[in-house]
Amino acid sequence: MDRRYFIRTSSLATAALMAPLSGMSEIWSRKELEAIGVQVYTVRKELQTDFEGTIKNVANIGYNYLELFNYVDGKIYQRPVKEISQIMADNNIKPLSLHVATGTLNPNVIGTLSNNWEQVVMDAKEMGLEYLVCPYLAPGERKTIDDYKRLADLLNKSAELSAKYGIQFAYHNHDFEFMTLDNELPYDLLLKQTDKNLVKMELDIYWVTKAGKDPIELFKAHPGRFPLWHVKDMSKNEQQYFTEVGNGSINWKVIFENSEIAGMKRFFVEQDICRDHTPVESLAISYKYLKALQY
Repeated sequence: MDRRYFIRTSSLATAALMAPLSGMSEIWSRKELEAIGVQVYTVRKELQTDFEGTIKNVANIGYNYLELFNYVDGKIYQRPVKEISQIMADNNIKPLSLHVATGTLNPNVIGTLSNNWEQVVMDAKEMGLEYLVCPYLAPGERKTIDDYKRLADLLNKSAELSAKYGIQFAYHNHDFEFMTLDNELPYDLLLKQTDKNLVKMELDIYWVTKAGKDPIELFKAHPGRFPLWHVKDMSKNEQQYFTEVGNGSINWKVIFENSEIAGMKRFFVEQDICRDHTPVESLAISYKYLKALQY
């Protein structure tokens, strides 16, 4: 066989073999969300009137796991944690996280970071939770930068105890942590003065964006610090209302493309206020978008 003919035909054959493999690898590289979580604060009013039915409705949408709140003295929505666990098991949806208040302004409330914290952690362990989260600071808790310094100490202390039970502790932001206070940025202070292994961050993508910050820049500056996200969208008008995921201005494809840098392990769909649909309908719209998302 002519040597030049052999080389040319061999090259063509190799190219023909590699072309489909290249196309297939491009398809294989696309990721889809296998499991999607929900923060049940979205359906808080519905839970008051029909707890079991609301959990069933959320599970029927397709959500795989959820984040709870409203814990007081061993109960969630005035139901013992054992009952809560059974309701979740009956509906095949797993509770993975719980929001718990600091309790600094309400010292008489039992079951906060400041009052009977170990019982909270023990109840979380019984429910099989993976995370405990400090969700919000009342205005009276964040007047000065010294308030945030005291908060950092409380977060570290709370995280040390939860870690002993195998539960990761985290802090959930709003937009006020990104507003300069006493010439400092409170969120930066919390990142610096809390143990990066003990205190992780549950990043609320909406509130970070509302504050004018880029969540991806946070991921890059503090890789692995954000195992939890709150996924909620922002309307495209100047009011920047809460809206269903996929109906707003946030580029979720790019956000999820950076999930490994962030260290994201779980995320929860949340919509604080639903304007055009019922909360359950809004959760269904967000779920449908995320289930179809490729990144």
